[in-house]
Amino acid sequence: MPKETPRAAVLARARATLDGLEQLVGGMGTSALALIALTGVAAVAVACLAGVGLLLVPAALRGLRAVADRERARLSRSGPHILSPDPVPDGWRAAIRQPAAGRELLWMVQHATLGLAYPVIGLTLPFSAVRDLLYPLYWRLLPNSEVVNAGLGWRTDNWPGALAVSLLSVFWLVLALIFIPILARMQAWHGRRLLAADPSTDLALRVTQLTATRAAALDAHATELRRIERSLHDGTQNRIVAVNVLLGAARRALARAPATADEVLERAQDAAEQALAELRAVVRSILPPVLDERTLPDALSGLAASCPVPCEIDAEVPGRCPASVEATAYFVVAEALTNIAKHSKARRAKVTVRRTDDRLHLRIVDDGRGGAVEDGGSGLGGIRRRTEAHDGTFALSSPHGGPTTMNVSLPCGL
Repeated sequence: MPKETPRAAVLARARATLDGLEQLVGGMGTSALALIALTGVAAVAVACLAGVGLLLVPAALRGLRAVADRERARLSRSGPHILSPDPVPDGWRAAIRQPAAGRELLWMVQHATLGLAYPVIGLTLPFSAVRDLLYPLYWRLLPNSEVVNAGLGWRTDNWPGALAVSLLSVFWLVLALIFIPILARMQAWHGRRLLAADPSTDLALRVTQLTATRAAALDAHATELRRIERSLHDGTQNRIVAVNVLLGAARRALARAPATADEVLERAQDAAEQALAELRAVVRSILPPVLDERTLPDALSGLAASCPVPCEIDAEVPGRCPASVEATAYFVVAEALTNIAKHSKARRAKVTVRRTDDRLHLRIVDDGRGGAVEDGGSGLGGIRRRTEAHDGTFALSSPHGGPTTMNVSLPCGL
């Protein structure tokens, strides 16, 4: 694996910080909901002590389940999918005895407290960096009691002191780059630990998913074989038959009219060249040879350059992924750009590729008219089948009027 350059490392850290900040803000929303749910559960508990709140227990736990499911959905967007348990049963005894209820109660307490503290700390760091950076612009507007010292050990009511305060923004920025991703992981850790489904449920779903992906893989394999057979039969085979016919005509022309033999041989040569070109196209569709010579970002840049719609490629993929993963990613982007050029009437498109741990994420966005559907003959069904055959995930959002967004995630190993 090529060594990461300092610039790439800084960009990766900045991107991780922005992602962490986004996750902290999203987690703050579910933390506020967890705090509301905690208040409601506490009120029901007090009512139960008085003997009048037992009938409210299932409703309180259903409200808690709704909040927990929002957190499950949020965490699933940035990592492995988290299943929701069975619905809360009727009756307070059955509701309390449900295994997920105890874990969700513990999560609610932790997320309403620590889960709310993490984003507060995380948001304070960039705010402090901006505040100190802009200090020379507003220190004259502050009261003298707030400017003379500011608790920093030096006078801040003059230009040298104000500029020294602005240098502190670097300190806050470094802390933000270091701690915001850590705080985001800590905030998500409680949810991933406590809101995950029972191992037996997860295993059963995994067996179902593997059965479905195995069927999809077999179907995709059969479809690919039929496509290759059709391409060879309708294109290359006809060209080779034409070459054979023209060579026979050339032999007869040599015996009867040698002057016309050269023209017939030229036509046979043209037909042979066309057959070779079609055969190369079929081979490239099986495993693009460009991936042997260039990296995936370079290969995708070549696709974008040949796309009629202006397309931007934003790819950060350190090292190489397995060949099958890169071939699938190449196929997905190629098919998506073909669909954009044919159907979307878009003015521009963007392809974003990122590798996060053991998964390769692709995001293709265009500003076209939208309304794309998988069963509309646009090839989206083939993209889904090929993605799921590789045990990946496929999601499409295409409201009428646009934009159309396609998200594909592929496992690529550590």
